[in-house]
Amino acid sequence: MRFMTATVLAALALVPSVANAQAAGSGTAPTTEPGAADKPADVAADAVPERFAVHAQSTVVGQYNTPFRSPYEGPNSLSGGGQFRETFDLTGYVGASPWHGAEIWANGEVDQGFGLRNTLGAAGFPSAEAYKVGKGTPYFRLQRAFVRQTIDLGGEAAATTPDLNVLGATHTANRLTLTIGKFSVADVFDQNKYAHDPRGDFLNWTTVDLGTFDYAADAWGYTYGGTAELAVGNWTGRAGLFNLSKIPNSVDLETDFRQFQVIGEIERRVTIGGHPGAVRLNGWLSHGNFASLADAIAYGAAHGTAPDPVPVRKFRDRTGIGINVEQEVSDTVGVFLRAGLGDGSSEAVEFTDIDRSVSGGVSIKGSGWGRDHDRVGVALIANDISGERRRYLAAGGLGILIGDGRLVNAGPELIGETYYDVAVIGPLHFTADGQLIVNPAYNRDRGPVPVFAMRAHAQF
Repeated sequence: MRFMTATVLAALALVPSVANAQAAGSGTAPTTEPGAADKPADVAADAVPERFAVHAQSTVVGQYNTPFRSPYEGPNSLSGGGQFRETFDLTGYVGASPWHGAEIWANGEVDQGFGLRNTLGAAGFPSAEAYKVGKGTPYFRLQRAFVRQTIDLGGEAAATTPDLNVLGATHTANRLTLTIGKFSVADVFDQNKYAHDPRGDFLNWTTVDLGTFDYAADAWGYTYGGTAELAVGNWTGRAGLFNLSKIPNSVDLETDFRQFQVIGEIERRVTIGGHPGAVRLNGWLSHGNFASLADAIAYGAAHGTAPDPVPVRKFRDRTGIGINVEQEVSDTVGVFLRAGLGDGSSEAVEFTDIDRSVSGGVSIKGSGWGRDHDRVGVALIANDISGERRRYLAAGGLGILIGDGRLVNAGPELIGETYYDVAVIGPLHFTADGQLIVNPAYNRDRGPVPVFAMRAHAQF
């Protein structure tokens, strides 16, 4: 708690020095943006291109789950007695353009803190600012280091807005964008302007990303790989190849694509009543060394233990599909929807334990009440699992994030989330977030769990 207070005060101390600087983007995720043709430009097409840029952000989240009904707990359960945890990160973004269309970026980050129960206890975990690796003291990691090359293919010229991991430049509407290096799959795929940024909008894992999207990542959410994005008119096609972790849900990544994931996504941009929107369809296939749930259950039964995936892992495929929709309704209101289906026959590999997921909600700007830079969001989420995964958990198996030791009264995990993000001064924002998790970890015997959070975020 003392550490969180100190970092909030440090963020406040930064305000006078950066309040008059041009913000890199209010409440935008630190992502490698897809082609700028995907988004409307808000600077002149003949703007002078950036050759070098330095940005920074810092985010502190304090989160508390109140005491709730908990007749029993397992190794991966939220604490029924209630718990408070905090997370902190400080990220630096350094970018350069050595030639036209090229961008080289490196993101160094200092992290500290823990998610509730060390990021365990709910498939839709309540803080996407909490990594799966928690530490009580600050530590440094190079989270991203990548090269992006944009090749103009014709059409109307437009300028991209400078942002985190995006240099200001002018490109044609039709373009090919290639990215290679270390970054997050979610930097490029499953984007959504209303629900994709735990530093500026929603916090729950399955609000900011599709719950069934078991995307390649280490325990911090990053991996090595490459993507190609082709934008033509109102369409963009994306494809990517990425390394999986060496062992499911671990800190070490493959580097030779022995275990890999391929992803494809098609985006169609639309305009309804003069307001922009987009529909994205994606699919993925992971090929690696992981277990079928049936084999893990059989192994446990044969040895008189809980199901164990480790001895029965072998090379196999795991697949999933999803849809992602965003639509501006008015100048101040936008809506979003995600839905996905994943392979329920094998262990989850990287993200979380969800086989079916639907989420949707609304984002409202504060212009209607004289607060142009404030935002309010409301979302509802329904996550569920296959019958095979229920049997695995009922027998005492443990997933990536969940495992109460038994699951005799299973049901879908239902989550409601709302937040209010307040623009305080310059680049500093404070956010209040509330969530209610019904049937945490698909367990009707436990919960519901009220979760409250406060977030401080500064970016320049």
